[in-house]
Amino acid sequence: MSDSVVVGLDVGGTSTRAAALSLDGVRLGTGRAGGGNPTSHGADRAAAELLAALRAALADIDPTRVRAGTIGLAGAGRLLADPQGRAAFDRAWADAGLRCPYAVHGDALVAYASGTAAPDGTVLIAGTGAIAAQVHDLRLERTADGHGWLLGDAGSGFWLGREAVRRLLSDLDRADPPGTLAHRVLAELTGSADVADRPRTTAEAVVQAVTRRPPVELARLAPLVVAAAREGEPTARTLIREAAALLAESVTRIRPAGAADPVVLGGGLLTGDTPLADAVRAELAHRWPDAPLRTAGDGAAAAAWLAARELPEVTDPTALHALLVPPTA
Repeated sequence: MSDSVVVGLDVGGTSTRAAALSLDGVRLGTGRAGGGNPTSHGADRAAAELLAALRAALADIDPTRVRAGTIGLAGAGRLLADPQGRAAFDRAWADAGLRCPYAVHGDALVAYASGTAAPDGTVLIAGTGAIAAQVHDLRLERTADGHGWLLGDAGSGFWLGREAVRRLLSDLDRADPPGTLAHRVLAELTGSADVADRPRTTAEAVVQAVTRRPPVELARLAPLVVAAAREGEPTARTLIREAAALLAESVTRIRPAGAADPVVLGGGLLTGDTPLADAVRAELAHRWPDAPLRTAGDGAAAAAWLAARELPEVTDPTALHALLVPPTA
């Protein structure tokens, strides 16, 4: 088995990661390139980043040893439904010297598999956006939210940033002295933490600063909320509590009461040592006290494991998961 190689890719909007692993758990190569999401960057550019990551991962490997591959991708369904986009990915795969088949799965499934080998469970992801998904037999069965910044993504980084601005504007409308978080948001948006003699003037400057940027850039304010919450700032702590409740509510739409299968937490807001991760864990533990809580880990390795599961010589996928995917908490 050790002569066989599997390849996994975790493709996001800002980076593409690739890993080549042998079936005895040896990491033979890794690669990293720019954002490879075709929805964000177009199929040709995405395929070029995919190829760059693949070539780096396969630099010291005969590509004919690769038996299977998996690409984890946000918006996988759109790629599969787009003949031109799929053709661009097919060309990149072939240009890397690969002749084996590859599968395309949603990034939520890859995030789930990076935290557990259990065939059934739930994954909750919160980064710029937010989505919850129910997994059955290692297939995405149902999802909740993930509807984008305009219609959903409750509890996400975008949501935190937008709500922080809303609280700032409320303070200015009431002519209340802004708190610590409000001052930081004001400085980030306008370049100054000072409020004008006429608070309405400052409010108008905030609105103009926000509306001049793409709306999703409000997610860049989320780290300010997280940092202020760590310091105990009241408004930030309130926003964290509200975000955690919203994220847990998304899970309740798809996860049965009393379920004891695992929940995997993914995305930048839930995988680090953050107040939101702590608050979400507390919410989930209260609602599903018997469910193991896991943290998403190496997505490229998880994608490689998903590919390896389909090989006939793999008879114990759970044991293989322990070899290929670094353990998480």
